[in-house]
Amino acid sequence: MISRYPLKVLYIGPLAYGGTCLHRQWALEELGFDVVGIDTGIPSGSPLMLRFLLRLWRRIEAGSWVFYINRKIINALEITSPDVVWIDKGLSVKPETLKKLKSSCPDAITVSYSPDDMMNPNNQTRNYLECIPIYDYHVTTKSYNVEELKQLGAREVVMVDNAYCSRSHKPVALTQTERQRLGGPVGFIGGWEKEREQYMMFLSENNVPIRIWGAWNRNGNYHPNMHIEGRVAWGDDYARTASAFDINLCFLRKENRDLQTTRSIEIPACGGFMLAERTDEHLSLFEEGKEAEFFDNEEELLSKVRYYLRHEEARRKVALAGFQRCVKGGYSNMERLDKVMKFIFKKQ
Repeated sequence: MISRYPLKVLYIGPLAYGGTCLHRQWALEELGFDVVGIDTGIPSGSPLMLRFLLRLWRRIEAGSWVFYINRKIINALEITSPDVVWIDKGLSVKPETLKKLKSSCPDAITVSYSPDDMMNPNNQTRNYLECIPIYDYHVTTKSYNVEELKQLGAREVVMVDNAYCSRSHKPVALTQTERQRLGGPVGFIGGWEKEREQYMMFLSENNVPIRIWGAWNRNGNYHPNMHIEGRVAWGDDYARTASAFDINLCFLRKENRDLQTTRSIEIPACGGFMLAERTDEHLSLFEEGKEAEFFDNEEELLSKVRYYLRHEEARRKVALAGFQRCVKGGYSNMERLDKVMKFIFKKQ
């Protein structure tokens, strides 16, 4: 039973359509929160040079963009009195801004949500690190970050598994034309990483054609069986693309020490057959051979790809069971965040 929270939330994060941050805002609204959003994302329609400068300013924590984000937060406090301040991916939030927030709204609960491995230097900023002890709660999808955040001064840390958005991630009925446009026998949705390329090069060298959607260099030295789209499957096209593949590969990001990722839940939630790297957390989320499939090495990956391409009915059964596990297991954003909020308000 989902509980309702008639409380006001100041929700701060990159709110681009199709992003998981916006999905979490929607989930809080579905839970009954009165949500006021502040978008900290870089405008997608900005000229390339401006987008580069904005990213640079965010990284070096200087320039007009960082000033602009913090001013937006302070201005919002003057017109709203939130019960909860939720900061999603708060790399640009200055400790001075967070202290002012707590001074202006002393009863407000401050929450930092981080979907990435925050011990990875590429995911950190000085501002973020200095803000860690100031927040009341940290929420992370990385089990190993719990103790690490506490060692950096975090007061309370909540670990939550990854989730899917019930509005965006669902099975999609596709025409044959759409399947040809988006999918194929084997596919991967995600960015480049060395280990991912090695796995897919191995499949390609063994006559398995693969289609890849994500941030990959289209001019790279890839095998002819690797079809690189060179663009991201974003927004509504994400679910359509996951539904268009017979087999969806799910690789984990090694620099983030991933044991699960958003794709781990989103692919089955879209009704897609998932073949993922085997980890203890994956095995706790889905029963192997019944709700998803897993592999440890190149040979096992190739063997399972070949088997499931030949056995359509077995593939369909696994995909359906994985979808049902997501729905019945409470894997949606709304259900995940309901548990987080119950924990937070129980502690007050």
